[in-house]
Amino acid sequence: MTDAADINADEKPAGGIGRLLLPLGLAVVLGGAGFASTYLGFWSPLSLVASGKKEVPISTARIEEFVDIPQIVLTLAGPQVRTLVMTVKIETDQSHRTEVEHLIPRLLDSFNSFLADIDSTAFEKRGILDIVRDELATRAVFVLGKEAITDVLITEFRIQ
Repeated sequence: MTDAADINADEKPAGGIGRLLLPLGLAVVLGGAGFASTYLGFWSPLSLVASGKKEVPISTARIEEFVDIPQIVLTLAGPQVRTLVMTVKIETDQSHRTEVEHLIPRLLDSFNSFLADIDSTAFEKRGILDIVRDELATRAVFVLGKEAITDVLITEFRIQ
């Protein structure tokens, strides 16, 4: 039993300078990371202590408006007499609204010519509404220009 006591007495306790270097090293690394993140502008220590209202910048966002296109009624070609009725709105901003209203006849012409060329069996397929919307948007961009149009909205689509 004395042999076991002698073994434990000869061992020195671990630690010393090694135990002290680990926390100091971590503190230096974290401090450097904090300095680098504030220096690079990821965050600001003053924003943590500053209290009060933040000023909301005046937005220069576009105010969206919708321009109604007259209802499109079209007889579909095929063995059955069927009629397509569609109502479309053009999404634009205030500065381009008058231009869109002025070019409605050209829009109707391009929309009607596209819709008349669609095979009547295509209207029975799934996803035709998305295809029609994308094609109408392409034609609207061609007539109005990319800046004048945001989107084409189909508000009514029925086949009688």
